[in-house]
Amino acid sequence: MKSILVITILLAGIGNLKAQSETIKIEKFKVYGNCGMCEKRIEKAAKSVDGVTSADWDKETGSIEVSFDKSKTDVDKIQIAIADIGHDTDLHKADDKVYNALPVCCQYERNTVDDKKKHNHKH
Repeated sequence: MKSILVITILLAGIGNLKAQSETIKIEKFKVYGNCGMCEKRIEKAAKSVDGVTSADWDKETGSIEVSFDKSKTDVDKIQIAIADIGHDTDLHKADDKVYNALPVCCQYERNTVDDKKKHNHKH
């Protein structure tokens, strides 16, 4: 009897993990920055988006890997949050005023092609 109960509990747990894994998505995308201060700022902005469970920006590659609940947010909202604090992504360009307010060491070389969506307001 106990073994049937244990098996039932285990199967229920596996079912919950499967349901959870279907809503969790992992995305990797480019975020422009230079240093450890950039890393902290970028990761904090990504994690501030409701539904983001983890964010890890690699300054060597300039890429961030984010894990998030796709029922609560999407990669576009995450990139907007990052652009809002001064860091360009391949899809969203930070407002010049916000970028210029970054510490000098954090002012990365910006792409001169201005085909990105520009964000100059908070969402």
